[in-house]
Amino acid sequence: MSHSQLPQHSHKSAWIKFIVGFGHAFRGLRYAIRTQRNVRVQTTIALIVIIASILLHLSPVEFALIFVAITGVFIAEMFNTVMELCVDLASPQYHPLAKIAKDVAAGAVLANAILSVVIGLFTLGPHLLALF
Repeated sequence: MSHSQLPQHSHKSAWIKFIVGFGHAFRGLRYAIRTQRNVRVQTTIALIVIIASILLHLSPVEFALIFVAITGVFIAEMFNTVMELCVDLASPQYHPLAKIAKDVAAGAVLANAILSVVIGLFTLGPHLLALF
């Protein structure tokens, strides 16, 4: 059966599943913000950096770099949360490999945060120096 011969309800069903998927994704974001202290701290820092970027009149490319850096940290933190939850589910008791998995995931967040700070210094730094 070709695509044009598929029953109309399958198109609607696919769109409904697609839209419902956004609901799941937003619940995941809400969970991370509500339950993860680091995500809340990063949200506060991100808002400060975004406000500073606006006040300093960053170029669109500079703002895009800042936004990519902020988003990268959030994504890394969310994957870290997934890793921790999966490890806790698979290994409720202490296990050295579970600890290593959690430590490596946290290290990935730290590496991404360091990258974001470097991007922030190179992007915001010249604008801040110009003020002084």
